[in-house]
Amino acid sequence: MKEYTKEELKKIYSARREKLLAYMTENSITAAVFEDCEERRNPAVRYFTGHPTDALFIIAQNGKCALIPWDENLAKERAVDIEILPYNKYERRNIRAVKEVLKSFRLKSKRLKVEIPPSTPYPLFLQYVDALEGWDVLCRENSTHDFVVDMRCTKDEYEIECTKEACRVGDWIISEIERGIRENWLQKESDVALLIESELRKCGCERTGFDTLAAGPARSYAIHAFPGYTNAPWPAQGLSILDFGVVYEGYTSDTTLTVAKGPLNAKQEELISLVEKAAEQALPLYKAGSPIKKAAEAADLVFSKAKRSMPHTLGHGIGLEIHEFPRVTPKHPDDLLFKPGMIVTLEPGLYDPELGGVRLENDVLITEEGNEVITHSKIIRI
Repeated sequence: MKEYTKEELKKIYSARREKLLAYMTENSITAAVFEDCEERRNPAVRYFTGHPTDALFIIAQNGKCALIPWDENLAKERAVDIEILPYNKYERRNIRAVKEVLKSFRLKSKRLKVEIPPSTPYPLFLQYVDALEGWDVLCRENSTHDFVVDMRCTKDEYEIECTKEACRVGDWIISEIERGIRENWLQKESDVALLIESELRKCGCERTGFDTLAAGPARSYAIHAFPGYTNAPWPAQGLSILDFGVVYEGYTSDTTLTVAKGPLNAKQEELISLVEKAAEQALPLYKAGSPIKKAAEAADLVFSKAKRSMPHTLGHGIGLEIHEFPRVTPKHPDDLLFKPGMIVTLEPGLYDPELGGVRLENDVLITEEGNEVITHSKIIRI
């Protein structure tokens, strides 16, 4: 992918923070706290600072902001254009850090309002209230944090490039998997899962986007096989599923392929045909300005005509998290539309305890003109 200079990255992260500040100003929010810790993960910290994990990010309406990381050395290496304050300075206590940083910002307002994450447990919220004397502590829905979730559902240029690189690596791995199947050196669920782990590291990726799901015919009836993979044969005669993603600079791909190893019976062939048709019918509706629910309804119609139903949504956003807004479901209102910059999965699937399961999943970038399918998963027939 394109190499971004430090100055280019500064502009990208600055633009994100400026958009957040505009929202805070419009809604009279004096300061906001974002927390990424073991108990409450929030990728917004990475989104606004570049720091990958375990930190507080505090931003104020006057433009001042700070990153308080658990690992100061890592933050100095990865954070982009932001003041870094050592966690030890605050005895590694989040509430004390928030209190002292807000005081150092010297904020002035008739009514000081700070928003903390909606996921904050009630006892912890009360501790914030006690500690932040003179502040209105807000912990609520429809907050600054929800605005950020909406921000993150449409990707900027850098996010799109990172996701495309993750997808490129994922496609390469799929080609290696197909080669391994045809040359017969991939024989077990654990073989394919460990191949993915090895190859993504060689290609400069951070990790898998989630625990790899490799299920042979005896387990492919489950939407998400449990456990994710075993030492059972993969693929074997029948329908085998593989669901995986790889993460590049925080951004994940998400693909599912099905291996159809013959001979198959007529009902298994029907499952494959229906899933391929559902993907084909829904894809043109993944376009800017189109109601999201229409794509889901198109896939559901394909299945209902065959007296079958899909037990999960047609897709979901991806990014710094594997499941992001929006879901692709018929439950959405008519006015929730696809927007340019969204990256959304298209993953029709059918599952039967006797026949096995079929899912075909690719990642789709919504563009001004329509869409771009940025992964190339498929049904592999052997």
